[in-house]
Amino acid sequence: MADKILIVDDDPAIQKMLEKVMNSNNLEADTASDGRRALELIRKNHYQVILLDINMGDIDGFEVIKRIRSEGNVTPIIIISGRNEDYDALYGLSVGADDYITKPFRPVVLGAKVIALIRRSSLQSAQGSVIVRGCFRYDTKTLRFYKNDQLIDLSSKENSMMLLFMQNPERVFTKDMIYEHVWDNTIIVDNNAIMVYINRLRNKIEDNPQKPVYIQTVRGVGYRFSVS
Repeated sequence: MADKILIVDDDPAIQKMLEKVMNSNNLEADTASDGRRALELIRKNHYQVILLDINMGDIDGFEVIKRIRSEGNVTPIIIISGRNEDYDALYGLSVGADDYITKPFRPVVLGAKVIALIRRSSLQSAQGSVIVRGCFRYDTKTLRFYKNDQLIDLSSKENSMMLLFMQNPERVFTKDMIYEHVWDNTIIVDNNAIMVYINRLRNKIEDNPQKPVYIQTVRGVGYRFSVS
């Protein structure tokens, strides 16, 4: 059975074009023209990736992402938007998106990004082991992360970054190293985007995010996950 993608866009021409791109990569695609319909489909079906527009009439794309993540759904989300302001991209990442692509875009690049996200999610699910570091536990089969046995919801990219840290406690990672491991060299990510994810993780796992104990900044170098 082919992997299934959800395309959410209120422009029929964009829907059709994206569907062709997915089909050319041997992927099936469902479509939704508004945020409400998208949420209905997401609750009924399992998708490998969600392609999501921001500007929609009823519920905008940012709100759709918030609702998806609030329900514990970690399906990778790629925003595809005509809005190219840095603020929109960083805000999209901060609420749980995994990538932000502006229109017009190259179909071959989009296809490669979708395939890379599916591959990374499948590899994480197939590993099937539990990693324990101090008060933290990460189940790589279910992609669930716990602190003191309390489940902490993570987006797809947060999952990848937390798995990297859990597998390599005390190791210092530069931003380039994080980019290589988490984004798989499929997109260009600036330093601000990586900092967004670091801050999101700190807000979720630190007792005091302003004075992080677990995800430490190594000045001039990068970041280290410490549980000692």
